[in-house]
Amino acid sequence: MNFLIDAQLSLALVPCVRERGHEAAHVVDIGMVSASDSAIATRVEADGAILVSNDEDFVTLRLPDRFALRWLRCGNTTNRALAAWLESRWEQIERLLAAGERFVEVR
Repeated sequence: MNFLIDAQLSLALVPCVRERGHEAAHVVDIGMVSASDSAIATRVEADGAILVSNDEDFVTLRLPDRFALRWLRCGNTTNRALAAWLESRWEQIERLLAAGERFVEVR
């Protein structure tokens, strides 16, 4: 799977995703750190990537099923706490995405 991490999430998530055997980049890596949400949505759709974000705007922007979204609902937290929170949920997220789920809300 190919993931794009949105700007408000830490760059530290990229190696965490890669350690799971997936491709991952942060919007910083592809020169889109200041891009609009609409431009990021268009890029994710064109690349066939899965967007990882906690920005509620993407829930609407992805309609009608333009791209896959992993919407993180964890609130503001430290990088370490976010990594631990995500780690405990990762296997279920992978199963859902592998089964074809395009929208995964992670609480």
